[in-house]
Amino acid sequence: MFILASLIPATILAVLGHFVLFSSTKTQGAVQRFGQILAVWVFLLAALSPVMGAYATFAGFDPANAMRSMHAELAPGPGPREASR
Repeated sequence: MFILASLIPATILAVLGHFVLFSSTKTQGAVQRFGQILAVWVFLLAALSPVMGAYATFAGFDPANAMRSMHAELAPGPGPREASR
């Protein structure tokens, strides 16, 4: 589940990286070097997104359980009033 959802930001970051790299070829000097470094950084983030999604998928993380743990009042089971009776 997570690996499919991570492909959308990875695609957006890859397109952004290509745009930054293309823009940096039209400049000179320090700006060109900065653009190349920034493009490499964006490409690394784009490559890391599916890797993190694959890890979350294969590790068995469940988004529903994560949401229940963050919001204990939404978790199934006896609430504070029912537990005290």
